[in-house]
Amino acid sequence: MVYGEFFHRTKSDEELVKLNVGGFKQSVDQSTLLRFPHTRLGKLLNCHSEEAILELCDDYNVTDKEYYFDRSPSLFRYVLNFYYTGKLHVMEELCVFSFCQEIEYWGINELFIDSCCSNKYQERKEIVSEKDWEQKSDVISMGSSSDQSSVFEKELEMFDTLKFGGIRKKIWIRLENPAFSLSAKLFAISSLSIVLTSIVAMCIHSMPEFKKLDQNERELEDPVLAVVEIVCIVWFTTELVVRLAVAPSQKKFWKNPMNIIDFVSIIPFYATLVVDTNDEENEGIENMGKVVQILRLMRIFRILKLARHSVGLRSLGATLRHSYHEVGLLLLFLAVGISIFSVLVYYVEKDEEQSELHSIPMCWWWATISMTTVGYGDTHPVTLYGKLIGSVCILCGILVVALPITIIFNKFSKYYQKQKAIDVDGCNEDEQKDKFGDLPYFNIRDLYARRMNSFISSLSSVGIIASGNDSTDGSSIQEVDDDYCTPLK
Repeated sequence: MVYGEFFHRTKSDEELVKLNVGGFKQSVDQSTLLRFPHTRLGKLLNCHSEEAILELCDDYNVTDKEYYFDRSPSLFRYVLNFYYTGKLHVMEELCVFSFCQEIEYWGINELFIDSCCSNKYQERKEIVSEKDWEQKSDVISMGSSSDQSSVFEKELEMFDTLKFGGIRKKIWIRLENPAFSLSAKLFAISSLSIVLTSIVAMCIHSMPEFKKLDQNERELEDPVLAVVEIVCIVWFTTELVVRLAVAPSQKKFWKNPMNIIDFVSIIPFYATLVVDTNDEENEGIENMGKVVQILRLMRIFRILKLARHSVGLRSLGATLRHSYHEVGLLLLFLAVGISIFSVLVYYVEKDEEQSELHSIPMCWWWATISMTTVGYGDTHPVTLYGKLIGSVCILCGILVVALPITIIFNKFSKYYQKQKAIDVDGCNEDEQKDKFGDLPYFNIRDLYARRMNSFISSLSSVGIIASGNDSTDGSSIQEVDDDYCTPLK
């Protein structure tokens, strides 16, 4: 019996309220319930019609004047104890969320929890809330990976209705899943090598030792680097065309960011060829050299092709895509801090001749490199107050950057681990399919039926089964049994 029920005294039937909560029956004095008129049981006594009563309880027996509630009887004991003592008590074995929902149903505020249980209750509630938030974060984090897996499976099913679906499916799987087979791994390694070679060639091309100029002071391509560039572009173009040809859906193909990166990475080469051709035919076109330089600069997009073969880069992209709230907060905090400290240091440093912080835009640059803890040192305050403001700016920058970065880092770690787990699971599934795909398949029922039919027909042929003849040849049965009951190989 819960503490407080001892204060219950026997009253007449007119003064008692009969309650039935999940089979737990209790009679309570009306005055006890009316001590808290804003609760569900207190409002129940103020109802003057059966409709109003049924809005507050699950059922009502007019004859016995008994109220029925389909709630937990064990938790109702704590509610009943509240009406007797005016305080709520929470045991350690109770679920805090269930208890919270229960008292919310009965219209009791958490403020009535006694001081002996209040602190532990709030701590346990916060712990459960944090775990629930982490579980929701895990579900959201798995969203992209599970969606990618389901999309890939649906794409494989689409090949059944396409022309040359079997061949296209085999090529598509080897292009999209490097862990599928040895040929898929070799293709992925070759593609990655070509991408790295292209990036290295682009870096070497920028070195002064490999730059050559013609008579018109135009930059000339190094023959070796030009051949490497052509080979890389041919590979990239062929890979994109093959992916496009075997893709199950053209629309979904162009919605994939990786395919868009592949397309953008080869555009500069062909655009440069067109511009160079027009430049030779129309020498009077101005700024054509700048256009060529911009197009060549766009080759840097080839670095993004590494994301197709890198789990880390894919995880980084998924993290940024699902952490836009945190990234937005980070940019907002930085923008507010930069605006405040740039104005403060401007008014402190503007009258100093040795200081370079004579304009707010220049102070913005200083505040940006200070709050992000980069500190180039090209501009800095020279006055005492300016250095104090700079110190505060750096400390605030550390706090502002550190708070959202921890959340983003945790999400990145989860994405990375789950992406690796998905890749490993996909590889294991493929190995199991290859392993069990070579095993022979036997229908035992059909095989047994065929054997028995052959056995009976053979008995009939040798005359063992005959009408009107009860005699049997045991040796012949034994011979047939040895012939047809041999184990399966």
